[in-house]
Amino acid sequence: MAKAGKKEKTAPDTAPLSTSEKKKTAVTAPSAGGKKTSPASGKKPAAGKSAPAGAAKKASPSGRKSPSAGTGRKASSAGKKTTGTKSVPKAPRQKTSGRSGTASALSEAGAGKSLVIVESPTKAKTLTKILGPKYVVKSSVGHIRDLPKSRLAIDVDNDFAPEYILVKGKAKVKNELAGLAQKASRVILASDPDREGEAIAWHLCELLGIDPSSPCRVRFYEITPGAVREAVNNPEEVNMSKVEAQQARRILDRLVGYTLSPLLWKKIRRGLSAGRVQSVALALICAREREIREFVPRAYWLVTVTAAADDGRKYALRADSLDGKSLWKEGKSLLIDSEEVVEAILGEVEKFPLTVTDFKVRESLRAAPAPFKTSTLQQEAARRSSLSPRRTMSIAQELFEGVAIPGRGPTGLITYMRTDSLRIAPEAVEKCRAYIASSFEPSYLPEKENAYSAKGRSQDAHEAIRPTDVTITPESLEGILTPDQMKLYSLIWRRYVASQMTPARVANATLAASAGRAGFRQLGETLLFPGWSAVWPLDLKGESLLPAVRGEVLAVEGTEKEQKFTRPPARYSEATLIKVLEDEGVGRPSTYASIVETLYDRGYVIRNEERRLQSTPLGETVDEFLMKYFNGESLSSIVDTGFTARMEESLDDVEEGKTPWLSVLRDFWKNFTVTMSEAETAPAAQLPPPEPIGEDCPECGKPLVLKNGRFGEFVGCSGYPECRFTRPVLVKTGAVCPKCGTGDVVKRKSRKGKPFYGCSRYPDCDFVSWNPPSGKDCPECGAAMMTTGRKGGEECPKCGYVPPRETRDDD
Repeated sequence: MAKAGKKEKTAPDTAPLSTSEKKKTAVTAPSAGGKKTSPASGKKPAAGKSAPAGAAKKASPSGRKSPSAGTGRKASSAGKKTTGTKSVPKAPRQKTSGRSGTASALSEAGAGKSLVIVESPTKAKTLTKILGPKYVVKSSVGHIRDLPKSRLAIDVDNDFAPEYILVKGKAKVKNELAGLAQKASRVILASDPDREGEAIAWHLCELLGIDPSSPCRVRFYEITPGAVREAVNNPEEVNMSKVEAQQARRILDRLVGYTLSPLLWKKIRRGLSAGRVQSVALALICAREREIREFVPRAYWLVTVTAAADDGRKYALRADSLDGKSLWKEGKSLLIDSEEVVEAILGEVEKFPLTVTDFKVRESLRAAPAPFKTSTLQQEAARRSSLSPRRTMSIAQELFEGVAIPGRGPTGLITYMRTDSLRIAPEAVEKCRAYIASSFEPSYLPEKENAYSAKGRSQDAHEAIRPTDVTITPESLEGILTPDQMKLYSLIWRRYVASQMTPARVANATLAASAGRAGFRQLGETLLFPGWSAVWPLDLKGESLLPAVRGEVLAVEGTEKEQKFTRPPARYSEATLIKVLEDEGVGRPSTYASIVETLYDRGYVIRNEERRLQSTPLGETVDEFLMKYFNGESLSSIVDTGFTARMEESLDDVEEGKTPWLSVLRDFWKNFTVTMSEAETAPAAQLPPPEPIGEDCPECGKPLVLKNGRFGEFVGCSGYPECRFTRPVLVKTGAVCPKCGTGDVVKRKSRKGKPFYGCSRYPDCDFVSWNPPSGKDCPECGAAMMTTGRKGGEECPKCGYVPPRETRDDD
């Protein structure tokens, strides 16, 4: 293992710093312990040396303010230009191109006005129209400083001091903000109201010479005129505990990624990576894949009796018991595991009358669902609208930052979307209840508001995800929102309104009958009162069941025995994986969307045809290596969900001011280095060889093999990288192409993983269809018939022939 503090060799995402840039860069970290310290080391600056801008007056966790708290800016930083974190003499002003003309013009444009700095250009446009001409709103376009991507940049021998530099391409943004800040009457930092946003605000303090303990920070939980003006009129100081928590997380992830990844390069293959949360997610997916592979199906039988009452009532009863012993286990008749038992049950039906022994109806209330938090929004968006977590968060960001609505202008439609809280502001609840009262019958509005609380820890400074104005219904936005925006806003609006409505009332009916030694049962569900399900779907599992009278004899109309086999556990979808990670306490709302994307990018996981997550041979090799040395029994068990969950709790303690951030890093690094030393002695792991497909490469003649990429399997040349030939996997359907008549119709997958059908001679023949061949030939022209997507529907893509209704097999 490389010694702590030395530079690691990594695959650079950005160009390494030049010598001149290195000289300009200093190391900064938030202060710990409440003492004024040099950000680089936690020690006081040496005599004769000046601390970086912002170091002398940095807010401590104790909340003490500096003498300049009233202005929000430091006089000492005026007239200086900052690069990284070190103050240097201001460079001569140069002409710049762009909409504002020159740096001077930018500064003059903001003279005497309040400068508001946000993360997103879209949010800046919305706020500009809300705040008016006395404010200049500019965007930092995300993080403005970060750790360099080309090296570790953490001085582990100096209290884990991080080395921050300007993000590549942000020099122009930084210079523009600095010029505007010098002329502004005050500077307001309005980055997102979470750990990342708090860290961005602190970095801007460092770059612009602003005292973080001054009232310079505002947080917008919704972008509406009232909420924005309220926040701007009541600025606060930067929350240094949140900054420290974000920095601790960033350093932890950097230590794991930039120390463990080179180890994987040596032991498995170059270009691999590991991560603190990513590796846990991979372990869960690989463990599920092993369960599926090792699963041994067991046969079981279902026995169903169809019967009717004298007045024509129909029933379908399932065998439930034999000799008074239940035949059900975990909702399945797994205990009917032999045909002998099946025949015994059917024999009882033949010998004895089927008599109703009981009929019960029990009413139950289904409580309204809670409003969305980040994880549940991602899960429902995936389940109901087939939106990936990353796409969901991207759309939610658009809805939060503002959409142009005729008559209203840019309007933020939802509250902040990265939250694990279920709390709703009292005034929002009142407006929602008023909307329900005006739009529904009185029985749909409960006497008291419905209140919700999240399990475990949650950031209650945030609200749940809700519409900023409940009177803006999805229907009123038709033609204004994009289709995906409409899908997501409709989900959020309907879930929120449903959360404040009365319970749904359901009747659960149970019919019990017997024939000799055999018992039978049928369940039914009936919706008695919709309640909240008037706006949000209520998934009833059973059908309505007509009442029966105890003691009446039912006429048996038929019996059916069906052999089934137990199935292995299902692979995770993106939504179900997020649910497991959340239940285990791994990751946070801001990280869920990126976890699976990282696994795709590394080639560790693919999305199969069922849109489920399936580990690749490479992913399983990496997981096997990590599980061997970083499992639950090791000192640093980074692939163990419990260990990672405890680390998340430690970071929460830092945010709440309960634990010093440096102690979390020290404890982790001490054990991690011991485990790394053991892993360094491991023999190299062998990747399974790619599977040949029995064809040679048309370009170089070497064997073609099956490979895995982000979008699933593909065929590639075994001579890679010298030969880069690839093509999709061609799965023959047995049908001849209806367009050219010579190629085969083969199954392919689009870049999004959706299957489609095309000619094997592509690009010479461009036949393509979303529907598979039906297995029949057209009686008119002989071409392969294709299904039309409708049940039993067929059509000839060549001549357009559609078989008459009366000749279709489904009749």
